[in-house]
Amino acid sequence: MKKQVILGAAVLALSAGSVLAQEWTGFYAGAGIGRAEVDPGAAANKEDATAYGIHAGYRHDLGRWVLGGELEHDWTDIELAPGAITVDRVMRVKASAGYDLGQTLLYATAGAAQVDVDGLGDDWGSFYGIGAAYAVSPRGVVSLELLEHEFDDIGDSGVDAEAWSGGLRASWRF
Repeated sequence: MKKQVILGAAVLALSAGSVLAQEWTGFYAGAGIGRAEVDPGAAANKEDATAYGIHAGYRHDLGRWVLGGELEHDWTDIELAPGAITVDRVMRVKASAGYDLGQTLLYATAGAAQVDVDGLGDDWGSFYGIGAAYAVSPRGVVSLELLEHEFDDIGDSGVDAEAWSGGLRASWRF
């Protein structure tokens, strides 16, 4: 609940800005930093760590609605079982739909995520989330994003995990 309250407050703060027209169509790329938490249930303790990554995507502005797709790669070092099981990275293939408020874009996103867990292997899962982007200049965008993930039977180990991530991102529009 705490993470939803923080993201809600951030969304309100971003949307309180100017309603100057902003064209969201185009390619963008950038980097981000945040927190990631993994809960493998009975297999190990819930743990969290800093995550940092890169992203690139394309958005198409349809007037009030904006559609997009993105690739994102995050690195982290979440030790679920010290010396034995560590979450090293998460790669995401995203689709998003958002509402254009001028300089602010509120959006929902979902897609597929691949997790790399040292000690268990790689596996694909799903995720969904919400975010808010704010155009600080015609080319510069900052955004906040909160994602929920679900991974089943990671590396055929029988271990399922739920994860969430929250991050601050900076992007450059081309």
